[in-house]
Amino acid sequence: MAILLIIIIHWYASLFFQTFFLHRYAAHGMFTMSKRWEKVFYIGTFLCQGSSYLSPYAYGVMHRLHHAHTDTEKDPHSPTYDSNVFKMMWRSARVFQNIFDFKDKVDPQYTDGVPNWRKFDVFASHWVTRVLWIAAYTTFYFFFATEWWMFLFLPFHFISGPIHGAIINWFAHKYGYTNYKVENTSKNLLPFDFLMMGEGYHNNHHKNATSANFGSRWFELDPAYPFIILFNKLHIIALKK
Repeated sequence: MAILLIIIIHWYASLFFQTFFLHRYAAHGMFTMSKRWEKVFYIGTFLCQGSSYLSPYAYGVMHRLHHAHTDTEKDPHSPTYDSNVFKMMWRSARVFQNIFDFKDKVDPQYTDGVPNWRKFDVFASHWVTRVLWIAAYTTFYFFFATEWWMFLFLPFHFISGPIHGAIINWFAHKYGYTNYKVENTSKNLLPFDFLMMGEGYHNNHHKNATSANFGSRWFELDPAYPFIILFNKLHIIALKK
């Protein structure tokens, strides 16, 4: 029971910070927040993603490149130019790392306004930090796993962030339904996206990339959007009109 609970908590906690902070804030700037709150969400992302922590700066820049070059050779991750999901993940990881290390010259339009807490990013992304997280996950399983096969779930904890990204960037460009005709292969994975907290409404998002609500039709409920409304009412963030 403890293992199932930690899997569910890790899945949705990691996913929430990825969709709310990395995607909707860092990449698209759908709302604003103070530098103090920005650092709070930086730390929250680190605590929830753990060993698979994704730099908001590198994620934001890479995602902007994805929107600018969707399904072309310049797209950091596209099923159109990768033969399988693992090749796509590997190529995406290389692009991400080059952005993080400032190895590639990126046009300012893709970096402007993207949050960049460099010192924290370096600490959170360091291999020693990641190994310590992996050790923590493994120790938890050592004490609470009741069957050997439960240890097979450990790799999910190790790379939860990239797994979430791969589900959308691969499967939501291959399977599902569309509400809008767009110049790419983006699709909506599920009518009610309980699995990916709204990220599965990928066709909707590519049509309206600045909308904080990824749902479009009456039955497309975006689980992350009520949190955005709540944070806006509490003045933690300020939604852009």
